[in-house]
Amino acid sequence: MVAKISSGSSIYSALAYNHNKLKKDAASVLLVNKMVEPQDGNYTIGLCTRSFEHYLSANKRTENPVIHISLNPDPKDKLSNEQLSQLAEQYMEKLGYGNQPYIVYKHEDIDRHHLHIVSVKIDETGKMIRDNFQHRLSMRICRELEQNFGLTPANEKQKKGVYNLKPVEFKKGNLKHQIANVIRPVSRTWNFQSFNEYKALLSYYNVHATVVKGEKNGKPFRGIVYAALDNKGEVFGNPIKSSKFGKSTGYEALLTQTEKSKEQIKNKKLKERPREVISKVFYKSGNRKDFEDQLLKQGISVLFRENDSGRIYGATFIDHKQKFVFNGSRLGKEFSANVFNERFGVENKTDEQTNSPDQGHSEYPDKRASGIENLAGLFGIETLGEDYQEEAFIRRMKRKKRKKRKS
Repeated sequence: MVAKISSGSSIYSALAYNHNKLKKDAASVLLVNKMVEPQDGNYTIGLCTRSFEHYLSANKRTENPVIHISLNPDPKDKLSNEQLSQLAEQYMEKLGYGNQPYIVYKHEDIDRHHLHIVSVKIDETGKMIRDNFQHRLSMRICRELEQNFGLTPANEKQKKGVYNLKPVEFKKGNLKHQIANVIRPVSRTWNFQSFNEYKALLSYYNVHATVVKGEKNGKPFRGIVYAALDNKGEVFGNPIKSSKFGKSTGYEALLTQTEKSKEQIKNKKLKERPREVISKVFYKSGNRKDFEDQLLKQGISVLFRENDSGRIYGATFIDHKQKFVFNGSRLGKEFSANVFNERFGVENKTDEQTNSPDQGHSEYPDKRASGIENLAGLFGIETLGEDYQEEAFIRRMKRKKRKKRKS
């Protein structure tokens, strides 16, 4: 099962999207929670809006208080309305919205029946429900529900050997083994031209890597430490030195791999496919979410890097089919961060764009760039900075953590 989550400012837009389906007899109201009950059983947009008004008026500072979710079981999974209701209810409970008003619609306009859920992020006291790393939590919930309901796993195609890397699940334990199953094949078989590209790929699979430097026996050295990321994107457990995983995951080996990758990329013309796909999808996409979803269907993930104001200052693409990860600027100026920011930056979003989850689904996980933890401090050695924008981000994160500790 795949879940898609979008946020917006207009409750009307989110409700209208689903009620247009109701008018066409392509959808039905399957379940409601803490909503105003209609006397005639007809959930109109006006009546539904009343159910959310108290919550939204309790906190007008939150910019995008509306949440719109689509749950997409595999077409092979034939579930009754009762099972779909239980599925939606358990999902919302685990996501932290069990006490919120929400309405669940069953869409039947395509062969693959799926659910849409509309709710708000403000609770009855006016407090905002935290949505940091919500997508990561959502994926974990989907995996749990797949097991509980006997659903077809969303990553089934990974088991066939095409996309055989599995994200680290920090609660499963044996983190060293899980991390090894990611970094060993990546360091040996994937193509990347910098450590930052390598690190971006690992973050996609819940692994964090940091380059460190120091002195050993009076001589300077550089090394790499790895750690697992939890569902909040924070380092979980103790960091592990690359020497525990073998030479192929160490600093010198990765330098060698970057040089080999440059030759592979040139000789096999690995840039041609993603350049064509990304360019075509970019000009056809109506908004950022559509852009990301359409790329995923072509086997390419994108990780946007944003500053505190939401400005996009970097984009890293992962071509799963060619095992190739690269910063967008490597494909040319037309793929630079400024181009994506002008098209998909926060200031260019509309209510309609942020309130309409895609009706389709993808076999690739929906990941976002993970948060950064300074592992070097745990070893008492200095971090080697490779990117000034990332270093600035780390400093901001440190300042925020200090403020929280003081308070």
